[in-house]
Amino acid sequence: MLLAMIKRTRLQARITRALKRSRIVALIGPRQSGKTTLARQIVPSNSTNYFDLEDPASLARLSQPMTALEELRGIVVIDEIQHRPDLFQVLRVLADRKPLRARFLILGSASPNLLRQSSESLAGRIETIPVGGFSLDEVGASSVNRHWQRGEFPLSFLARTNDDSFAWRQQFIQTFLERDVPQLGINIPAPALLRFWTMVAHCHANIWNAADPARSLGIGESTVRRYLDLFTGLLVVRQLQPWHENLNKRQVKAPKVYIRDSGLLHVLLGIRTEKELFTHPRIGASWEGYAVEEVLSQLQPDQAYFWATHQGAELDLLLFKNGRRLGIEIKRADAPTLTPSMRSALADLKLEKLIVLYPGSQEYELEPRVRVLPIGALAGATIDALFPKKHRTRAAPEVR
Repeated sequence: MLLAMIKRTRLQARITRALKRSRIVALIGPRQSGKTTLARQIVPSNSTNYFDLEDPASLARLSQPMTALEELRGIVVIDEIQHRPDLFQVLRVLADRKPLRARFLILGSASPNLLRQSSESLAGRIETIPVGGFSLDEVGASSVNRHWQRGEFPLSFLARTNDDSFAWRQQFIQTFLERDVPQLGINIPAPALLRFWTMVAHCHANIWNAADPARSLGIGESTVRRYLDLFTGLLVVRQLQPWHENLNKRQVKAPKVYIRDSGLLHVLLGIRTEKELFTHPRIGASWEGYAVEEVLSQLQPDQAYFWATHQGAELDLLLFKNGRRLGIEIKRADAPTLTPSMRSALADLKLEKLIVLYPGSQEYELEPRVRVLPIGALAGATIDALFPKKHRTRAAPEVR
């Protein structure tokens, strides 16, 4: 399977729409997730409107950024923007020109919160689009096990063999820690970050407790929180926040943590093969994290949380979209059944509908508001397709 054979049609269309309505569009995602390939389909890399800030020639052209950018027309691409945060002030000035002469597509490997200048300088001018690697929608539901095992990074997913894929992911982790993190001005030794990242992998899909890793690493809890926020800002860890209802129950108030890419998770856990994955004690946690990322990538809710009580009730994902409250429960089971925890979530959270995602192939109903769906149903789906609204019909008027 060649890279060119996997079309990212929905993502490309979303970028095109954003560039029509917004003066600046930011593609934000981890390195090697395909941002550059997407950008080059809009502006060729040999165009004078394309700047790669890891290319010495582009850096030389931008030595006087206002001079280099102010006469350009159309769409201008600036790749790896995190290397030149000083450009945000220049972009603000150029984006405010009337008439607007150019729109800017900027690519970054860190979150806007980490690149604080972007949120401060470009407020009201920038639209951010998250870009992960290949989604299940793009690779096809028939590839779910390969996608889960290898992860979403294109070069990992498309590797010739599982050994090649594993080696690529190992090299990615090493390069990420030894080169990419220091380039952002973060001076933390790579071995310390690797130990911390591995500990997060062992906490994957669990409630975060900073005390345990702090004790194991011999550092303070504040330092542990700083490390966690760093990896979150670099888009390789997700902190899923808890939802609180005004209930007569004690609710969990700490976030859950996930390694965002299942392939990287498997390297950090030492899982090389599909057989090792299917016999690993953390298989359920791995499957949960994989499903969480696919749901958030595909359905793009307005907000997403998890919910849990100290009495044992929980919901993997509570989604808010256009004023609707929708639930997702993730099960790695042959035939999921309705549980007391699901009943509690339906009642306490006043869910409109609840979907249970599992690795099987059959779709069935547990009760009128609860359906079991194969994870492959996410491919190409929208939130309204998975959670269809009830259409109320008016009663016929009485005949007198």
